Amino acid sequence: QVRLVESGGGLVQAGGSLRLSCVASGRTFSGYRMAWYRQVPGKEREFVAATDWNGASYTDSVKGRFTISRDNAKNTVYLQMNSLKPEDTAVYYCAAVRNRDKYWGQGTQVTVSS
Repeated sequence: QVRLVESGGGLVQAGGSLRLSCVASGRTFSGYRMAWYRQVPGKEREFVAATDWNGASYTDSVKGRFTISRDNAKNTVYLQMNSLKPEDTAVYYCAAVRNRDKYWGQGTQVTVSS
């Protein structure tokens, strides 16, 4: 089992920045692919960014604005979000993936006002 706890969400004006954090506990953090997803009401959860031994990947809509990083010593993955847009408003979830195992955090709300 892996327990994930996100933090850092909030209300920000368009053009602003936020940094999300996700702290993992329970298993060897470095062996997991770590990812961020987001979801708005009525829509499916969508992939935002991920980091693993192959590097980082992003969905097209956040490339150049968001940066994912991880600190294995702190069991933490971050999502730095710059130049935020109202369409980035969502609940952001952290995920830990290894083989068939996938664990989710409880989510943190990000609201971007225009």
